[in-house]
This record gives sequence, structure tokens and C-alpha cells, in this order.
Amino acid sequence: MIRLCMDSAYKNLVLGIYEDKKLLKGIAKEAFKRQSEEIFVELNQLLDSLHLRYKDIDCVTITDGPGSYTGIRIAMTIAKVLCTQMHIPLECISTMQLYAGMDPHANVILDARSKRAYAAHLENGVIIGKTRILTLEQLPAFLDAHPGTLYGDGYLLDQTVQASDYLKNFVEVPSRSIDNIHALVPQYLKENDAYKKV
Repeated sequence: MIRLCMDSAYKNLVLGIYEDKKLLKGIAKEAFKRQSEEIFVELNQLLDSLHLRYKDIDCVTITDGPGSYTGIRIAMTIAKVLCTQMHIPLECISTMQLYAGMDPHANVILDARSKRAYAAHLENGVIIGKTRILTLEQLPAFLDAHPGTLYGDGYLLDQTVQASDYLKNFVEVPSRSIDNIHALVPQYLKENDAYKKV
């Protein structure tokens, strides 16, 4: 089975082509606000280098957020068109899963702008509880309550982070199958979640 994985939800552009769970070729690079310009160029180069065509893809996996409003929709729109036109399955993972991978105890924080951050605690690739949007002042208490390796935007707290292996994580973390592709929408967090207590 040839699987295409795509992430454009946040700062990076991640594209991987796999045979079953073995990576054939991929890229993971920072392309903030340039994903829409680069995604087809990079994807076509990957396919050409492997002598594959779009019709050879058997399944697509994407991230569905949280992240940039526009960014999430880039990979999602492409995935919806491919999967609908070619009648192939679509699967999703969270952006937080992509960062944390299968780390037994992980925390992911991503800049949500306006002195806020998306925050999640994950264990073995699964989000425990839910992804939240917190003020920067709330982050230290969140991290204290959930010990683990830190991934993402540590600069928000002047902390170092563990590097994420996006191409490995894409196929290792549990994904969910999308039954109704047309009903799939990005996972945005509600504004009233911003100030919930940790």
C-alpha cells in the first residue's frame, strides 16, 4: 500500500510517501506561510523521484490541527480532492501527535499568537484529556501538572525542546479513519477555551 502523508497545519511543510509503514522518501522543512506555494512543487518532485503517479496512491493521512487557519486547509483540501476523486481512504492525526510521536510522556506547546499557546499532554501517541488553548501565564502550571518531554515552541517559555521526527511520527501514532470526507473540518479550538483553569 502506497501512503501519502501531508502536514501544512503550522510552521512546517511535511510530505512523506510510504510503502506500508516504510518511508520511501519525504521532506520536512519550515515553510511558514509558503506551504501553498511549495506543496505541489515538492509533492510532484517526490512522486517523480520514486517513479510514482497520483493514481498509485492508495491512502492519504493528514494533520487536521490545531494550527494556522489557512495552513490546515492546504493539505486538507488536497487530501479531500485526491481521496474523493480516486475513492481512497483518508486518515487524520492531530498536529500535537505529529510533534510528540510515540514518546511515553510528552507535552506539546505551539504558539497560538496573542500570548496564547495550544497545549496537549500525550502518552504513547495518544492525547490525554484534550488539546487546550492557554495563556502563556497558564503554561508553567500545565507543564508542572503533566511531567514529560517538551516538544514544539519552547521559546514561549525560554525552554529547550526535543526535536520532532515528523516523517517517523506520521505513521507510528494512531490515526483515525474519516468516513465522511466531505464533512471533515479542521480542528479549531474555541476562543472560550482560552482561559480555562489548568
